[in-house]
Amino acid sequence: MNFAFSESEYRGRLKRAKKALRKLLLDGCICVAPENLYYLAGFDGHTYWSDQAFIFGTDDNNPTLIIRDTDHGIASETSWVQDVRTYHHGTDDSTTLIRSVVEEKGLLGKRIGVDLQAYALPTAKGMRLIDVLEPTKIDDSTNVIGDLRIVKSEAEIAYVRKAAEYANAGMAAAFKAIKVGKTEVEIAADIEYAIRSRGSDSPAMPTWMSSGPNTAYSHLVPTGRLVQSGDLVSFSFAGVARRYHCTMYKVVSVGDPTPRIREVYNVAVESVRAGADAATIGVPVSALEEAALRPLKKKGLDKYFAQRFGYGVSAGYPPSWLEPLDITRGSDQRLSAGMVFCLHCVLKLPDEGFGIMVGGDFILGEDGLEFLDQTGLELRVV
Repeated sequence: MNFAFSESEYRGRLKRAKKALRKLLLDGCICVAPENLYYLAGFDGHTYWSDQAFIFGTDDNNPTLIIRDTDHGIASETSWVQDVRTYHHGTDDSTTLIRSVVEEKGLLGKRIGVDLQAYALPTAKGMRLIDVLEPTKIDDSTNVIGDLRIVKSEAEIAYVRKAAEYANAGMAAAFKAIKVGKTEVEIAADIEYAIRSRGSDSPAMPTWMSSGPNTAYSHLVPTGRLVQSGDLVSFSFAGVARRYHCTMYKVVSVGDPTPRIREVYNVAVESVRAGADAATIGVPVSALEEAALRPLKKKGLDKYFAQRFGYGVSAGYPPSWLEPLDITRGSDQRLSAGMVFCLHCVLKLPDEGFGIMVGGDFILGEDGLEFLDQTGLELRVV
């Protein structure tokens, strides 16, 4: 067996999940999001495009895991759950199997939660599940379970720190790899090799990278573009330990940057630091983005603020490493010790031919905030 955590930790999570469901007058839950199955059941299956479910009632001490028969070995290796039911793809109806388990647990016709926002539950599949479970009342419980994952245990934080080791190895490799005449793909390959050769799992999202004028746009993947003297190279990636991610964001100048680039970069750093300074236990997360915007407004750069200031980072599977913590002005969430989140300032100036991206992941502890990128926030020139 290769459990990521002790059975007692999993059972503690399940107990908290039941309590959260009871508060909403829900009688049970069907988890289908792979990150929620991993969190509650320990199931580390990478066949999340197939139907799978973790089913339990609020008075149920024997939850059920439903997976494809070909994944039974993964469940035996990674999951503490004893009641594992399987179906054969192409011949068995997984939705009917889910219904039978729901009925067996006495939940049919009651009120249960389902991960309706999960990427693993496309609309057609979700509609069929709701239809098959009639007359059961279905509520969205995606964030009911997701919110439990926002505050990390000590064991989870240990994995985050290990992921940070991998990510820092990737950052060191990036500084060596970025050279005039190399393609973005070649640079990304060096970064990814450094991370994976250190021991990292595969990340939930790709390495993002752009160079030159393309830094003024977001979420570009590496291309065959050759890095040129005077370019900025913008990139982000994650190290991963037992599915727990540590993400890093950076822009590097190939040769001395122009005064304008340095000016904008310095304001972006000031923005990140202002937001980080506001990150204390108990404060609303909206205060962080509001604080981060003040230096930008002072310099007239707030109109270029392209993305939210921050988000929670956790155990994740494709297509995302994000969790429900949303660090924006519109959020009513508050910070607690044990949270792990990304804070970043992303400024896009297409009319000026460049963009700035700086930030990364932090751990909020009882003693304050810890930045996980050992290279810091200063502009790196190569």
